[in-house]
Amino acid sequence: MRELLEAVADGSLSPAEAEAKLQGYVTDEAGRFDAARDQRRGIPEAILAEGKSTPQVVSLAETALETTGRALVTRTDDEQREALESRVVDSTADARLERWGTTVRIVTSDYDQPSLEATVGIVTAGTVDQAVGDEAQAVCVDAGATVDRVDDVGVAALDRALDQRDRLREADVLIVAAGREGALPTVIAGLVDTPVIGVPVSSGYGFGGDGEAALTGMLQSCTVLSVVNVDAGFVAGSQATLIARAIDGARRDEPGTQN
Repeated sequence: MRELLEAVADGSLSPAEAEAKLQGYVTDEAGRFDAARDQRRGIPEAILAEGKSTPQVVSLAETALETTGRALVTRTDDEQREALESRVVDSTADARLERWGTTVRIVTSDYDQPSLEATVGIVTAGTVDQAVGDEAQAVCVDAGATVDRVDDVGVAALDRALDQRDRLREADVLIVAAGREGALPTVIAGLVDTPVIGVPVSSGYGFGGDGEAALTGMLQSCTVLSVVNVDAGFVAGSQATLIARAIDGARRDEPGTQN
């Protein structure tokens, strides 16, 4: 406690950083940011921009950057991204903004980027499904996993997926996003011996549209796979990250491997 107080007094630690160390979270104008989630859970708290005002998103991003060294913000709009660039990046020394679709990450040059000895394959059935894949990719890259992206291999032309069999089998875990009837995760799960995480996407129309048919189809899959909620790219990326971290740990503990 005394060391923290002295660090705040001499300016080497900000009050927000001290609060995060003491309580695990920081309270600002927009709410409470869980700064300790990465250490506790292995996955950082992401800021869901959807439904929040631009000032709220900026405030939470500033808190995240100050207390954890990076801010991961999902489902941003143009106004929010512009504000993050002009009000957070430009006011922070050596900060940069990285973007995957509507998901952005802000990091500084001092951020210690983790590295995992594991590969996550991210597969999308069609162009409309790629936004969900982008969200999952941002989470996996943030965790330090290698990402191998395979897009536009839906079952309407199955040869596209079959042509990628060898590549898909090299991944340690696969995230497969598909809308309409959601058949692609089932097909791929029948071709590989790695864990498959299916993500139903809210594409399609008519009866069973908005991802309902895709979700039901994946839940009823006759091949073994796990399924997250509709459009839940962040959740899929987080699950893949936990698997990748376990694989990385096992590989580093192998005899003859240096830690």
